[in-house]
Amino acid sequence: MKISENKQPFPVIVDNLSMSYGAQKALESVSGTFEPGTLTAIIGPNGSGKSTFLKVLLGLLKPKKGSVKPSYAKLRQHAAYLPQQAEVDRSFPLRVEDFVCTGLWHKIKGFHAVSYRQHEQIHEVLEHLGLKGFEERTLDALSGGQFQRVLFARLMIQDKPIIFLDEPFTGIDQRTVNDLLKIILDWHKQGKTVVTILHDMELVKKYFSNAILLSNKLLAWDTTEKVLEHKDLWKVPVCMKSSEKSRGDS
Repeated sequence: MKISENKQPFPVIVDNLSMSYGAQKALESVSGTFEPGTLTAIIGPNGSGKSTFLKVLLGLLKPKKGSVKPSYAKLRQHAAYLPQQAEVDRSFPLRVEDFVCTGLWHKIKGFHAVSYRQHEQIHEVLEHLGLKGFEERTLDALSGGQFQRVLFARLMIQDKPIIFLDEPFTGIDQRTVNDLLKIILDWHKQGKTVVTILHDMELVKKYFSNAILLSNKLLAWDTTEKVLEHKDLWKVPVCMKSSEKSRGDS
C-alpha cells in the first residue's frame, strides 16, 4: 500500500518544559528538537513522565513552565496521536469502519459526508492491516492486537506528517508487533517524523536512530548510540518484550 509523502514542514522545538501533578514533579526542564523526518524512541523507567511528555507536547496537558514551538494548535494540525489502549473506551459498540472514519474529521470538518473515495481508502487501509472483513465488527468484539491495528488504521487515514505513539506494542502478540513496526518504518522512509514510547530495548537499538531518556527530567536526547551509553540506562528494563509488558503509567 502506498503511504503519502506528507512531510513535516518545521522542527518541533521543546524549551525548558516542566510539568507537575500537584506537588509531584512529572517533568523537569526538558529541552530538545525533533527535526523533520526523524525516528525517535522515548525510553525510561515506569513513572518517568514519558506519556506526560507527549500529552504536554500536544497541549493535552498544560505545562508548569516552558514552551513548545510551533504552538500547540499548529502542531496538532500536523500531528497524529496514538494513546495507550487503556485510555480508549471500547465499551461503546462503534463499528470498526466508523471508528477509522473519525481519522477524517480534520478533512471533512465533521459536517460533510465521507466520500466514496474516502470509504475506499478506509477499506484499503484495513486490508493492508490484515482487517479485511472487519468493517462491521464493533470495537468491543476485537482482541487487543486487532484493536491496535484499528488504531493504526485511524492514524494512517489521517495522513499527518508527525506521529506520536504511546506504547504502541504493549499487550499485543508478536506478529502484530512485527506488522505495526513495518508500518512505522514505512512512515519514516516516507519522511514522516515518528516519536514512540517504547520498552523493548532491542527494538530501540535495532531500528531507532534517535532516543530520549527520561526519568522525570531529561537525562539524554541524542543519537540512540549515545543515549544507550548513559550511566542511568540501568534504570530502564532491558530487552523486555513489549507484548509481555503489563499496562501501566509511563
